[in-house]
Amino acid sequence: MKIRKAIIATSIFFIILIFFYIIHIKYFSVNVLFYSAILDAFLATIVTSFLIFKYRFFHTFNIFERIQISIIWFLIGYALAISFPTVIDRSLSFYILEKIEQRGGGIKLSYFEDIFTKEYIYEHRLVDVRLTEQKNSGTISVNNGCVKITGRGRAIVSFSRFFRLNLLPKKRLLMGEYTDDLTDPFRNSKKITEYKCK
Repeated sequence: MKIRKAIIATSIFFIILIFFYIIHIKYFSVNVLFYSAILDAFLATIVTSFLIFKYRFFHTFNIFERIQISIIWFLIGYALAISFPTVIDRSLSFYILEKIEQRGGGIKLSYFEDIFTKEYIYEHRLVDVRLTEQKNSGTISVNNGCVKITGRGRAIVSFSRFFRLNLLPKKRLLMGEYTDDLTDPFRNSKKITEYKCK
């Protein structure tokens, strides 16, 4: 009995989540796609939780179970926000597949660097998207044409650098060769002073 009602309630949650997501992307401004999808998950959780608390049909669940299922719904919504709109929007892997398909199903390997530097960055407005996300996340500020990292940004960089150096694979397969290049991508980076600002 409880399992059947949990499935019904969860189905309602998914319908409401999809409804909020579609309305949000069609009719409202979106600053950061990931945050917007999380907001949709939160709203769907609130509405569905209201229904299971209000209607007697769902009173088979005790208070603890209703709270628990509400938390599970939000976590499902959070996972979906990462797994679908955010991954598809940000994924270089999806872009590669889409680009190969767009070019008739095959692209010469030697042209991929040109595709990334001359097409990908512009087609996906990569710099605009990433700067908008970072600014809305509070990790950078933009003043008088100068992009500066904030305290929050430095904290995230400290964590990401630690993780990259210590917890990413030291022997990762890249085009037929095992390497640790991605544990420290700045290892052989050239310092260019022209683009610094204060």
